[in-house]
Amino acid sequence: MTTQHRAPRNRTVTLEDDEIRSFHSRLIQLERPQTVNTLVGRTICQDLFQALPHLPDSFVDLLIADPPYNLDKSFNGQTFKARSQDDYEAWLESWLVPLRRILKPTASVYLCGDWRSSAAIQRVAERHFIVQNRITWEREKGRGALTNWKNCSEDIWFLTASRQYTFNVDAVKLKRRVIAPYKDANGDPKDWEQTEGGNYRVTHTSNLWTDISVPFWSMPENTDHPTQKPEKLIAKLLLASSQPNDVVFDPFLGSGTTSVVAKKLGRQFVGVEIDEHFCCLAEKRLAMASRDDSIQGYHDGLFWERNSLSQQRKSAKVSSQQQSLVLFDREHVG
Repeated sequence: MTTQHRAPRNRTVTLEDDEIRSFHSRLIQLERPQTVNTLVGRTICQDLFQALPHLPDSFVDLLIADPPYNLDKSFNGQTFKARSQDDYEAWLESWLVPLRRILKPTASVYLCGDWRSSAAIQRVAERHFIVQNRITWEREKGRGALTNWKNCSEDIWFLTASRQYTFNVDAVKLKRRVIAPYKDANGDPKDWEQTEGGNYRVTHTSNLWTDISVPFWSMPENTDHPTQKPEKLIAKLLLASSQPNDVVFDPFLGSGTTSVVAKKLGRQFVGVEIDEHFCCLAEKRLAMASRDDSIQGYHDGLFWERNSLSQQRKSAKVSSQQQSLVLFDREHVG
């Protein structure tokens, strides 16, 4: 790939030639039926349709899929053309339906898309799964438009294989700033906490997410993958819909975010990605996760609003005993 000149403070994860050779040796391709033990913790560098027949039955607790959206797009030497809605729907079914075989009866599925593909996703999902919800998250980056509304949101469809499934509501609480503090008759805070750094309320996460930062050059999780999902976003899905040691499967792994977050949160993982460079990038990020399991925007069992941790630190009178915690948290601004 073409070498880019980067600013000194740019933290984008890249690969040197020797790293590519080293990480490539960890990748696998499937040529015969596999057991769960031979797959967990591995990156499968292969076309999904070639790998599918060799995957075992009923071993996945959580499936997270971020397939190519129905757009005209070119990256890394590959060109993708938008299809008709019917053709895109048929393509979705061509891999999603076979993947049902590898799911446990209690499995959950999260399927990513944009507004153009959302209708096709819903139709396919309703035919083969139980649709529980649709999450919309704000992608704050993006170009403006002169003749249309700026496109700054994406959808994630929440599906289940049956009526019995995992959902850990307390694991995905959001710590939100209180703008207009409300007090009870005694003058005490009502459902919020008063701190030196500001007023905060811990709330249930809704299906509208505005606290996500898209990876950019100064974030240690950033890569050159053009459609990389934030670790914080994937962490919400994993914590809500899986338990420790559950198996998480991603059929379009990209630069490895699902596997990396699964490792950081104590889940087992399997990922499939056709591009060798991105597979090696995923392996490098997994090695980095062994040394640092932090997730930006997630701290002390809570998700924080975007930038709220840094604002709290600036306004708080922090004692010398808390200085080390501040230095740690500086890398975890939501």
